[in-house]
Amino acid sequence: MGVNKVKVEVAYATPEEQKIVVVDVLPGTSMYDAVVQSGIANMFPQIDIDADKMGIFGKAVKNPKDHELREGDRVEIYRPLIIDPKQARLNRAAKK
Repeated sequence: MGVNKVKVEVAYATPEEQKIVVVDVLPGTSMYDAVVQSGIANMFPQIDIDADKMGIFGKAVKNPKDHELREGDRVEIYRPLIIDPKQARLNRAAKK
């Protein structure tokens, strides 16, 4: 009798491309470990799984190595911001 696995998704997007990898993991698997198992970092060399922020369905998680996944979770790897959002707003306002 096998262990029931948990089906989760690992997602990453660039402005040009989005990829979602479905992964079957053991219960108790962390977000971080699911990202490693998905192999998504091999598809997108710019991903730094030790530095990039991660979240579940748009909600950031502080410690991906400690966050256990549940059935149906979608782990999202966030790209670093190129410009601070406040500065972007100031730049847009200055153009008007």
